[in-house]
Amino acid sequence: MSKDERLREGTESESVAAMTTSEFYQATIGSQSLRLPIVELSSDLGVALLISVDHGVGFSEQAGRDLAEKLRSLEVEVIVSVATMGIPLAIETSRCLGIDDYLILHKTRKIHLANGYSHVVKSITTENEQRLFLDRARAHIISDKRVAVIDDVISTGGSMAAAVNLVREVGGSPVALGCMATEGTGWKEELGDDVELVVSLGAMPLFRRTTDGNLEESWT
Repeated sequence: MSKDERLREGTESESVAAMTTSEFYQATIGSQSLRLPIVELSSDLGVALLISVDHGVGFSEQAGRDLAEKLRSLEVEVIVSVATMGIPLAIETSRCLGIDDYLILHKTRKIHLANGYSHVVKSITTENEQRLFLDRARAHIISDKRVAVIDDVISTGGSMAAAVNLVREVGGSPVALGCMATEGTGWKEELGDDVELVVSLGAMPLFRRTTDGNLEESWT
């Protein structure tokens, strides 16, 4: 999991002061627009920080409607999401598609996942091994089904790639990788051929500090 993902999940121990910024990015997420703070992850790299659960029920409802319209022709049967920020979008998209069940992949081995399926999440920004876990008792709901894998933001692509691998391991067929926004373009290499399955409501650049101290948009 990248530092960006850990910030959005609330697991990165950044102080409030360190995250304070006076610079913002106006992001388009489907039919909606958000003013997002630009947070620096290092001396030369920043991101527009989208915390999906901080924008209210209405925001997730509309994002779910927007994504459902993009997915409708794909005849999705089950939605899989990654805890925790992807869950509101997964629920609202499922509701709009008339799907009554969904499956959540977890980033920690909870008690019911003791003998579950798991897959390593590749990351170049953390030394400790990260994994995604799938409840073995719930695997049957995606076996032989057309699956949309949904997360809030695709940044490095590591979490999404691990999720897709888990879905395929238990016999599901990913037909779409949905998200509120992609970030930069590094995720394309991580996803490989599956990049063709990405269905996003928006795209956000990364931000790099120039020699004169300004932040400029970067898509690499």
